[in-house]
Amino acid sequence: MKKSVIAFLTIMVFVAGMLMFNMAMAQQTQPDKTNINSIQKTKPGVPFDHKKHTTDYKVKCDKCHHVYKDGKNVYKEGDPVQKCGACHTDKMEGKKLKLQNAYHKNCKDCHKEANKGPFQKCEDCHKQ
Repeated sequence: MKKSVIAFLTIMVFVAGMLMFNMAMAQQTQPDKTNINSIQKTKPGVPFDHKKHTTDYKVKCDKCHHVYKDGKNVYKEGDPVQKCGACHTDKMEGKKLKLQNAYHKNCKDCHKEANKGPFQKCEDCHKQ
């Protein structure tokens, strides 16, 4: 009996350690700063400070990242992150927005809601 309890606890500690390690690795793979480039290349890319949004503004990961199942976003912090262009292409497909529209909707809606950050003029985000 004692051996099975010790074995169970050992396995649980190992599993918890692996989960914490995976979460730490997922957070490390996100660059602090990146550039959001357009597919069409009609405007310059938009500099994006991931760390500022998550740390300073407390934006949760699932505000931008999503995996939909049955109409619900089931993305959780630490899950693998796909590039937006993997699903959102330069064409509208079914209910999926074009990449440009997905970025614009997500970013502009959030900035409007928070009443912070640019959302009205193209050149406020797309710097020359």
